[in-house]
Amino acid sequence: MAVDLNMPILIVDDYKTMLRIVRNLLKQLGFDNVDEATDGSEALTKLRGRNYGLVISDWNMEPMTGFQLLKEVRSDAKLGETPFIMVTAESKTENVITAKKAGVNNYIVKPFNAATLKTKMSSVIGEF
Repeated sequence: MAVDLNMPILIVDDYKTMLRIVRNLLKQLGFDNVDEATDGSEALTKLRGRNYGLVISDWNMEPMTGFQLLKEVRSDAKLGETPFIMVTAESKTENVITAKKAGVNNYIVKPFNAATLKTKMSSVIGEF
């Protein structure tokens, strides 16, 4: 099944510049239907109001971290299957293991480019 380039994607980061960078990378890859949230609780509200095909969330945010958001999404019956990619500046092995145990689909370490994003997204949602 082909990936729908028009599927809604939610990007979550408390840093506006990072939201812009990820949005631009997604645009380069052909995805224009992108929503933004600046923290985990705002993201949860958006997730409960719309069916997203993918969440790309930063790990380090206040007051609700990307990891807490992931746990909330995975424990919610309606959202539990939503593909989730975690973005972080730290490549600590224990973070990757913790995120995997919590149900993250993939993991991206900053900085990254469109090719890396495409590879990670393809492994989660399929080739596009």
